Amino acid sequence: MTTEIENIRMVTAEDLFATLKTDFADYLNKKLDAAVAVEFARVYDIIDVSFPEIIVGVAFHIVVSEKEIILSTDNTIPANNSEALEKQLTYFLELNLN
Repeated sequence: MTTEIENIRMVTAEDLFATLKTDFADYLNKKLDAAVAVEFARVYDIIDVSFPEIIVGVAFHIVVSEKEIILSTDNTIPANNSEALEKQLTYFLELNLN
């Protein structure tokens, strides 16, 4: 599944990575009234997002280019709440990149 994040200002992968690391877990846990662990890794323009307690392996990839930001997953076996996690990640990106 692939989603293009629309109507956003463009940022570098480095800047987005920093924002995700500092703000996303708090945002997610507040929205879900939960205590979900979130891990991030970045290689050049690709940011991997993992929820180790919920989904085995990388849950989402965020590809940052000069023209767009693409959120995708290669997880063929969706975990419980993976749609809710994707929805909140998309909302977070739209909120923080407007």
